[in-house]
Amino acid sequence: MTKAKALKLKEDFTQEDPWRVFRIMSEFVEGFEVLSKVGKAVSIFGSARTKPGTKYYKLGEEIAYLLAKEGYAIITGSGPGLMEAANKGARRAKGKSIGLNIQLPTEQKPNKYVDILLDFRYFFVRKVMFVKYAKAFVILPGGYGTLDECFEAINLVQTNRIDKFPVILFNREYWKGLVDWLKNKVAKEGCIYDNELGIFTIVDSPKEVVAVIKKFYAKT
Repeated sequence: MTKAKALKLKEDFTQEDPWRVFRIMSEFVEGFEVLSKVGKAVSIFGSARTKPGTKYYKLGEEIAYLLAKEGYAIITGSGPGLMEAANKGARRAKGKSIGLNIQLPTEQKPNKYVDILLDFRYFFVRKVMFVKYAKAFVILPGGYGTLDECFEAINLVQTNRIDKFPVILFNREYWKGLVDWLKNKVAKEGCIYDNELGIFTIVDSPKEVVAVIKKFYAKT
């Protein structure tokens, strides 16, 4: 590589990164401005691959419906599957239906039940919004993305970076293998403490989701 080419690459790098900071800042500012006005909210996560009409889709819609009836705004990742189900439930209850969309190489289109839409280029900015404005996380059956959001919330509570709040895993059968592994392997190896298994709660019905959240905030 010639000296001139190396210098040009260096200049391109130094010119690009400062502007990226401004773009990141703009996403934070817009997110804070919009979401600070929605009031109490619950973030709901789950697989984008779940089809309408299936068991989990119907349950996700019912969970969001009941929470919206209790006055909670519903925040999802705005995509299809269980995100769509939750936004649909919120709209059916005439609640606030919010979608935090992420720009992906295979473009994700917001579902038709989102009423308040924010678009993000950066995953980490979007994840801040999910946590900052949520009174609870509801984790429906899902894959890597769902697990990422779940464990980030658990880790933030574990390390006292945020105040404890309800992290609810929905459907005991789906999560049983993971929870058994955490208890019988991770905790037994001393990688987490037994009491840290209490950071999350497992439920099996939409009404239980609402009951766990109401009970938690009745004590605070």
